[in-house]
Amino acid sequence: MHAMVRGRKPMPRLLDLYCGAGGAAQGYADAGWDVVGVDLYPQPNYPFEFHQANAIEFLAMLDQLNEVWMFDAIHASPPCQRFSTMTKRWARSNEHPDLIAPTREWLVKLELPYIIENVVGAPLHNPVLLCGSMFGLPLRRHRLFESNLLLLRPECDHRSQSRVIGVYGHPGGSSKRDGITFGSTEEWRAAMGTPWMNAPEMAEAIPPAYTHYLGQQLYAALG
Repeated sequence: MHAMVRGRKPMPRLLDLYCGAGGAAQGYADAGWDVVGVDLYPQPNYPFEFHQANAIEFLAMLDQLNEVWMFDAIHASPPCQRFSTMTKRWARSNEHPDLIAPTREWLVKLELPYIIENVVGAPLHNPVLLCGSMFGLPLRRHRLFESNLLLLRPECDHRSQSRVIGVYGHPGGSSKRDGITFGSTEEWRAAMGTPWMNAPEMAEAIPPAYTHYLGQQLYAALG
C-alpha cells in the first residue's frame, strides 16, 4: 500500500523502527519516502503515521500476516545505551539489552533493503560513519549505518566547522567546553534541523540530513 502523489508514481514506503521523535523519519520523507514509525513508547511529536508496538514483534506480525509487501525498505535505530560511551564508562552495559542482533536477523529474513543505525562502538557490520560536518551542520554527532546495500558517504572534516553545538545532556546556554558550545534549545533545533522536538528528544535523535542523504541512495536502489 503506497501513497499516491498526483501525477507521479507511488511513493516508496519505509518502515521506521525504534523511531523516537522522528529525526530519521523526516530525512527519509525529504528524500521522497512515505514513512511509517514504530516505537515501544508513545511519540506524540512524531510527524508521520505512528504505531506503538515492540519493533521485533511488529516485524514478526508482518511476516506472519504476509504483509511485508506493504513496505519497500526498513530503517531501524535500536536503543544505543548498551554501546554508548557513558554506559561503558560506568560499567552498566549489561543493564541494557542488545537489540541489534535480533533486529538484524529479522531484517535479513524479510529480504528488504535495510539500514541499521547506532552509535560508534556498536557491533554493526561494515558500517559507514556520518557526521554533521559532512552536511554543513554545526554538529559532530558521529553515527554508524549498516546496510545490505552499498552506501556511499562524504568525507568527515571537522576543520570546516567554525562553531560546534553540543546536542547532548541538557541545553546549557552559551557555556563552552573543548571548543563545543552547549547552546539553548532553539540553537539545538536549528543545528539539528528538528524544530518540532524538545531537548530530550533531540539528545537521542539523528539529524534528518543524515537520512535524507541515505534515503536518496535507497530510493535510487529501487530502480
